[in-house]
Amino acid sequence: MKGLYCRAGVSDAEPKFVIQETVLPDVLGSHQVRVQVKACGLSALDLKLLDDVGIQRDLIPVGREVAGVVLQVGAKVSFFQPQDEVVGILPLDSPCSGLCEVVDIDEHYLVQKPEKLSPVCVAGALRDGLSAYTALHTHARMAAGHTLLVMDGGSSFGLMCIQLACYHGVKVFTTSHTPQEHTFLEQLRPSVAKVIPVYKDQSELMALVMEETGGLGVDIVIDSGVRLQEKESQETKLLPHKHDIISVLGVGGHWVTSHKELQLDPPDCRLLHLKSASLTFLNHEVWTASSAQQGRYLHILKDMVEKMSTGVLRPQPEEAVPLYEATVTMETVQHHKRKAVVQL
Repeated sequence: MKGLYCRAGVSDAEPKFVIQETVLPDVLGSHQVRVQVKACGLSALDLKLLDDVGIQRDLIPVGREVAGVVLQVGAKVSFFQPQDEVVGILPLDSPCSGLCEVVDIDEHYLVQKPEKLSPVCVAGALRDGLSAYTALHTHARMAAGHTLLVMDGGSSFGLMCIQLACYHGVKVFTTSHTPQEHTFLEQLRPSVAKVIPVYKDQSELMALVMEETGGLGVDIVIDSGVRLQEKESQETKLLPHKHDIISVLGVGGHWVTSHKELQLDPPDCRLLHLKSASLTFLNHEVWTASSAQQGRYLHILKDMVEKMSTGVLRPQPEEAVPLYEATVTMETVQHHKRKAVVQL
């Protein structure tokens, strides 16, 4: 049985993705489930994070968001039976690649997959859906009547945030990065109150948000990256500046950031203090890196797939690629920080 693995480069060298033979143990663990994988989502590897949590291997398994069918269960497994359709995210220290035909995974990382939900759809949306739930429910504590600004609403993560917030009665504003994204997001109105085209003029963001909120600012801001310097590079020119985000926050607001190395200057901290606002870092890996809140994590996964099956959450469809294209596809995913789904 073959799986896809990453051979991390030395120093600044690019990581290499290779196909390796792998063998499952003959005896299944008492709480493990053996799953035949039907689809696997590919996301960019965060090698620095793996190093920070002490996971150092020559070969790192690739592909962790899986959907499949249960083949066999351990002696003490109580949640699943053979032939059950399941979805889940392999833990950070999993020895298995999600692109293996069969993987062993602890039952506490899996939930039942609704019949009407395709494996490709759920495997492609699992990571972004989990991030949206974590940002809005766990960190921002959103409630009906709140106002929310989602940066880059045309991304798969941004779209999940918009749909989840609208379902809970939150007034949503968002930004678009291209004319095509702007046209797409405008079709979501009136669910989305305002679409702000930052590709035209980044400086209009604060003025338009303040106009829409009567000068009060928004309760929640969720970004997909932040610009720390005034000087713009080609990669960051569409990202909001950190001071602009703080400026559009209302009193008692919550800023949820995806920027891993955010640095705030004393004036920024002072402005946050004056508004009694809070800043939270979004790390979607925290659920599988720690078992402290496993019950809440499973509740999130279960609620998310149910909302996807009923159409409340409608993720952007990912075109599935065959297994033989997985290596080339993963190189593209890692370089461009995009997503892909492999159908097995």
